[in-house]
Amino acid sequence: MKGGETMSYRIVHYINQFFAGIGGEEKADYAPESREGVVGPGMALNASLGDEAEIVGTVICGDTYFATDMDKASVEVLELIKKFEPDAVVLGPAFNAGRYGSACGAMGDAVSKELGVPVVSGMYPENPGVEMYKKSLYIVETPDSARGMGKAIPAMAKLVLRLLKGEKLGSPSEEGYIERGIRKNMFFEKIAAERALDMFVSKINGQPFTTEYVMPVFDRVAPNPPIMDMKNTTIALVTSGGIVPKGNPDHIAASSAQNYGEYDITGVMDLTSEDYESCHGGYDSTYACDDPDRVLPVDVLREMEKEGLFKKLHNKYYSSVGNGTSVGNAKKFAAEFAQKLKNDGVDAVIVTST
Repeated sequence: MKGGETMSYRIVHYINQFFAGIGGEEKADYAPESREGVVGPGMALNASLGDEAEIVGTVICGDTYFATDMDKASVEVLELIKKFEPDAVVLGPAFNAGRYGSACGAMGDAVSKELGVPVVSGMYPENPGVEMYKKSLYIVETPDSARGMGKAIPAMAKLVLRLLKGEKLGSPSEEGYIERGIRKNMFFEKIAAERALDMFVSKINGQPFTTEYVMPVFDRVAPNPPIMDMKNTTIALVTSGGIVPKGNPDHIAASSAQNYGEYDITGVMDLTSEDYESCHGGYDSTYACDDPDRVLPVDVLREMEKEGLFKKLHNKYYSSVGNGTSVGNAKKFAAEFAQKLKNDGVDAVIVTST
């Protein structure tokens, strides 16, 4: 109810533990719960919806809780959403928070399939949730942090209202949502060859034009020259397989990592299950936890070091998880520890995955 009037549309809002005011990483394992009405950013969203819709309930789930077992969490959160009998569901905005974005995307996918109601979220384009779920729901493009809340919320409200009313949406650039990779047949007065020629002429004349199919851009990394003198080489280990000391002291997330760990292996000849484990949530880590050397081969490299096949195994290794981690974060992590490795005189790095 707003102003004593009955609302036409019922909205359920999904947020994480941080935006619910429960806590940060220390509360990221917060189990799903629902609350009547608005919580946190839901106040701004409710205001942006005006008199046409109202947030009747908010569902909250910790990022780590969701990422650890997405299937289980999806079922639990969906049941909480169903109880409010929503006409639409709004998720986030998640900005560039990877786990949060993945959770919003997964829930958007589940709601679309199970409830068949409009779903809208908001994310920064590099959020891994975008690539994973952009075909399942409309995702409004947002800045990379909560500083952009004032821009994201009105755009999300506008889009969900248009979907609820069944209005025909324009292109992603017109409506402000991220391209979904869904092709639609369209009719033009000019054939494709003429349109392509027009774009070409505009391009060579320095005039603006809009391509009809944006091509993906891939990084090309030139390989470094090979090591020519292995016997005098210091080698380091880096892994995206999530091998960490027991207890995961740096709280590296099971997916969509926001950080990495630096760990000292001075004097460590073998990674045992008593002292190390895998925090990775993207594969069955049973065998990795049983023998962490299967992912991070310290034992074999110690034997090769002893045999003199190379000079030394570096006394530190760096670890994070690869699944769902944004390209931006991966580049940031690598740039930081690559500089540390160079400063420490490391000549070569072995990168292991899963």
